[in-house]
Amino acid sequence: MRAGPSQEEIRRQNLGALLRYVHIHGATSRAELTTELGLNRSTIGALTADLAAAGLVSEKPPRDTGRAGRAGRPSLVVRPESELVYAYAYSIEVDRLRAARIGLGGAILDRREVPRPPGLPVEETVPLLAGFVKQMHRSVPDGSVYVGGGIAVCGILRGEQGPVHVRPETGWVDEPLGTALAAALATELGSERPIVTGNAADVSALAEHARGAGAGCDNLIYLHRDVGVDAGIIVGGRRLTGHGGYGGEVGHMVVRPGGRPCGCGSRGCWETEIGEYAMLDIAGRAATAGREAALDVVDAASRGDANAQAAVRQVGDWLGFGVANLVNIFNPEVVIFGGTLRDVYLAAAARVRSRLNSMALPAAREQVRLRTPQLGEDASLIGAAELAFEHLLADPLDVTG
Repeated sequence: MRAGPSQEEIRRQNLGALLRYVHIHGATSRAELTTELGLNRSTIGALTADLAAAGLVSEKPPRDTGRAGRAGRPSLVVRPESELVYAYAYSIEVDRLRAARIGLGGAILDRREVPRPPGLPVEETVPLLAGFVKQMHRSVPDGSVYVGGGIAVCGILRGEQGPVHVRPETGWVDEPLGTALAAALATELGSERPIVTGNAADVSALAEHARGAGAGCDNLIYLHRDVGVDAGIIVGGRRLTGHGGYGGEVGHMVVRPGGRPCGCGSRGCWETEIGEYAMLDIAGRAATAGREAALDVVDAASRGDANAQAAVRQVGDWLGFGVANLVNIFNPEVVIFGGTLRDVYLAAAARVRSRLNSMALPAAREQVRLRTPQLGEDASLIGAAELAFEHLLADPLDVTG
């Protein structure tokens, strides 16, 4: 028979659970932690003391006790040390590169951004991202704890530690992006903490689930569009990534057999009906990769441009078509429209909902909510940081000890 967990293993699990709660929920009183974690007061006190000694949290009296005339001392409030415990997050997009220093608790402490030239190879991308970190690192306080990095990529990945596999818009095939960036930063950061890679839709779903429009929902779909269309899917509170990490490629769900040719080699993929190139084509505009070209069509539609309005209507109709299929399959509580789909959804919400109502099963559609990202464009950066924080949250003392 397998032996039960040791006292030390239980302690480390409880440390992780407490730190995770504070990371997600922010400043929390000891009394609330006692209730939410189901541990007694003395255990909570011992755990918070250990985390404070490791520099991960601080404990202070509440700023406003509101306890006039009430007996007893107010419960101490446990706060994440956001300024001192941090990860670096990166977002590699079709038309721009972004990086941020993100503190424990999800606070964005610093950020950088630069346009990304079309077809920029990995060997030129890595120095740009490394340069961002070197700039931001100058203002990091002494005694800070770097826990690692996370990269959000608009592409197909081979697992969290695997290379960027393929995306026609990047031209990258089996590129060891995380490994190359970690090596470029090893001297600067004085650490060999891993840099984990994730699909942009996956990590955005993770962020919105933790602290955005999907907070409190254990079943959600985050749709992301740049040139392609991906989905981050959370089922039962866990990311659904598939056997090889290729799950969520909903853009290649065939919705119109024999339709437009797709870059994947098939025809009539959802991506060919709602992707940025499709919308530009319907609007009679040149196929230009990048957010601004797609957003210009939505803006032109709002100003009465007939071709742009037709494009938004048609894309909105096909958007609802695909969402109805996903709702029937996954029965989510919420569907979140990210990337440039946010603006398409806002402009064509009635058509999306109409198609959903006509196609989805009543039991599934009646409960689903359609939303835009609460975290906005920061969702991918915050989600990438969540990948980096996961090791710390699983075993706080292993990272800081």
